[in-house]
Amino acid sequence: MTLLPIQDGNTAMPPTIFLQSRFWAGFKCANGWSSIRLLVNTDDEASDATLVGDGGIVPYEVSVLFRKLIWSFTFAYVPHGPETIYRKESSQNHLERLGKSLKAWLPRSCMFIRFDPGWYTAGIETESTGRPVFFPPLLKASDVQPPDTVVLDLSCTKDEMLARMKPKWRYNIKLAEKKNIVIAEEGYAALDTFYSLYQQTAARDRISVHPKSYYGKLFELALKNKLSDTQSAGDQSAEGRSGDAGKWTSGTRGEPVPDLRLWVARHEGQALAVIVTLFYGTTATYLYGASSDEKRNLMPAYALQWAAITSAKAAGCLEYDMYGIPPNNDENHPMAGLYRFKTGFGGELRHYPGAWDYVYLPRVYFLFRAAERLRLLWHKKLRKIR
Repeated sequence: MTLLPIQDGNTAMPPTIFLQSRFWAGFKCANGWSSIRLLVNTDDEASDATLVGDGGIVPYEVSVLFRKLIWSFTFAYVPHGPETIYRKESSQNHLERLGKSLKAWLPRSCMFIRFDPGWYTAGIETESTGRPVFFPPLLKASDVQPPDTVVLDLSCTKDEMLARMKPKWRYNIKLAEKKNIVIAEEGYAALDTFYSLYQQTAARDRISVHPKSYYGKLFELALKNKLSDTQSAGDQSAEGRSGDAGKWTSGTRGEPVPDLRLWVARHEGQALAVIVTLFYGTTATYLYGASSDEKRNLMPAYALQWAAITSAKAAGCLEYDMYGIPPNNDENHPMAGLYRFKTGFGGELRHYPGAWDYVYLPRVYFLFRAAERLRLLWHKKLRKIR
């Protein structure tokens, strides 16, 4: 395995997952992180991979985020990477080698690197078809991205998509239309509306939200990427460790340009529900959603999702990722209602491995993990975790 900085002459598979994109790295850099982007060449692992080219395994780019924690120590994070698909029995070896190889590119104070692989198993989870489980030196960590989700197939017709929904969901979509719910893609201009409803939802469901500026930066960067001229790939690699989000653009080296949309459902002008979606390549992702405490019987959330789903299909997306559900339909789960809502639209259940750590500084790491577990316990007792 060899790691190289991204250069004009390098040939690699561009990222297809938005979390591995230059856009997302730039957004995280605007919120206190740093980032490095590298080319991973693993020709010696070609026999273990399922995604190969004529000359062996296809080299891929990996986006690594890192930030300072306590006592000047740092940690690194690879969101939904690597993308290259390995056979189940070989994924452990690949992550170990990647973790070891990345150490030289990270600050000496880095305690560990947290992998959140983009590999998944589909369908109802059983012992024989469950998600990959790794072994030391990889250690199970607190999840960052949702390890379970449901993904809709947009390659079929609208009638077929409706047929795959539960009958009540089709009824609710029609009911919202009958009750004159108006859906519009209002974009950045509706940020205040979004945040106001998001705060209401956070108070009702006892979840945490970022400051409004966090979401504002996301829209600002998406708009800049959409409107700005594409910079050269050389400019991108030169800023591999930059924290300046303004120097990151997408649409280079074959990357899709992110299309961030903010949808609002209104009744007689009153905003009742909002969602934020990101169209990236062939996948649309439902990032955030919020709703008012009023007029919930008009079913605005169902109409919102249907509008976003059909728009994603029209934009050329092949999948619509609901982005996070409980692992199963356990009615006692604090987010059981979320499971029912999202799976009611149909779709394929997907289960990711979740987060796994490769440790560089064991003593400091285990102190950090003890503190992290206490924090997670507090959240589980006092708040619902999305």
